[in-house]
Amino acid sequence: MSTITHAEAYLVDIAVETVRTDAVQAFVKQETVFVEVRTADGQQGTGYSYTIGTGGTAVLALLRDHLVPRLIGLDAARVEAVWRDLYASTRATAVGAITSLALAAVDTALWDLRAKAAGLPLWMLAGGARDRIPLYDTEGGWLQLSTEELVAGAKAAQAAGWLGVKLKVGKPDPAEDAERIAAVRAAVGDRLDVMVDANQSLTAAEAIRRARLLEPYGLAWFEEPLPADDVAGHELLARSTSIPIAVGESMYSIGQFAEYLRRQAAGIIQVDVARVGGITPWLKVAHLAEACNVEVCPHFLMELHVSLCAAVPNSRYLEYIPQLRAVTRSEIAVAGGHALAPTAPGLGIDWDWDAIESRRVA
Repeated sequence: MSTITHAEAYLVDIAVETVRTDAVQAFVKQETVFVEVRTADGQQGTGYSYTIGTGGTAVLALLRDHLVPRLIGLDAARVEAVWRDLYASTRATAVGAITSLALAAVDTALWDLRAKAAGLPLWMLAGGARDRIPLYDTEGGWLQLSTEELVAGAKAAQAAGWLGVKLKVGKPDPAEDAERIAAVRAAVGDRLDVMVDANQSLTAAEAIRRARLLEPYGLAWFEEPLPADDVAGHELLARSTSIPIAVGESMYSIGQFAEYLRRQAAGIIQVDVARVGGITPWLKVAHLAEACNVEVCPHFLMELHVSLCAAVPNSRYLEYIPQLRAVTRSEIAVAGGHALAPTAPGLGIDWDWDAIESRRVA
C-alpha cells in the first residue's frame, strides 16, 4: 500500500559557494526546506525547496503546523490528488511564495517516492524526452564582477564547451551595461549564446531603452527586466525589441504563466520548480509553453531541473549554479557542454545525510 504513514519537515542552512549579487539583492544563504515521506509498504521519498536567505522558517512553520499532518493517510501514488488537497487547504495564503515553496517540498518528495517505486529516474517517469540538456553558466556573470572578470569567465565557459553564459545587468549607467556586454561579445565571438538578467530592476521605459542599447550584441534573451507582476510592461517591451524576453523565476502559479503566454509577453519561460509549487505544476507550465511554441529554461536548482528539462521536449537550457555540493556526494554529470540526465531511480540526487544532519536548524 502507498498510504502515507510518516511525514516530517526540517530546515537546513547551506552557505553560498561564491559571492552572488545582482541589481537588487545578494544571495545570503540557501535555506533548504526538506520533507521526508514514508508509506505503509516501506517506500520513502525526499523532497525540498529553498529560499536565498529569508523566509525559510515561515515555509517550515506552514509545513509542520498544517501540511505535513494532513499527509498522513493519503495515497502517495496520487500526486495530483494530494497536491490539490493541500492547495485547497491553503486557499487563505495562496497564491504566494511561502505556500508554493511549502507545496513544492511535499510534491517533490512524492515524485521521488513515486519514481523509486517504479524503478525509474524522474526524467523518464515524467516524459523522457531526451537524456541530456545544454548548459549555460551564470557563476561567471554576477554584477559585482569587473568587466575583465566577466570576459575571463565567458572565455573559460566557451573553452569548456559550454553553449551559453548569462551576465547580470542593471548598473546605474546604461552605457556601463552596454560596455560590459560588448566586451564579452567581442571576446567570445558570435558562436556563444549570451543572455542578460536585470532581476526586475527596471521600469518598462528604461527596459526599452536598454534593450535598444543591447540589441547589437545578439543576445539570446533579456531576463526579468521588470517586476514580475508587470505583465503589461513586459508585453510592451516584447513588442518593442528583437531580444526574447525571459520570465518565470518570480512567478508562483500556473495562471501567472498562462497570462504571460496569452499576451505574448514572454519568449522564454523560466519556471522554478520550488517557486511554482513542485513538479506537478512545473510540468503543466512546461506543457502549456510547448502548446504556445515557447521554450523552457528553468531558474536555478540544476540538480532537480536537469531531470525536468530532460522530461519535456521544449526545454532549451539548464542554468549552471552549483549550490548543493556541501550536502551531496556527487554532482550532475557533464559532457560536451551538456548536463546528463541521472540514471538512478527517483530525483537522482545523491544526498549526503551526515552533512545534512550537521546543518539542520534547531
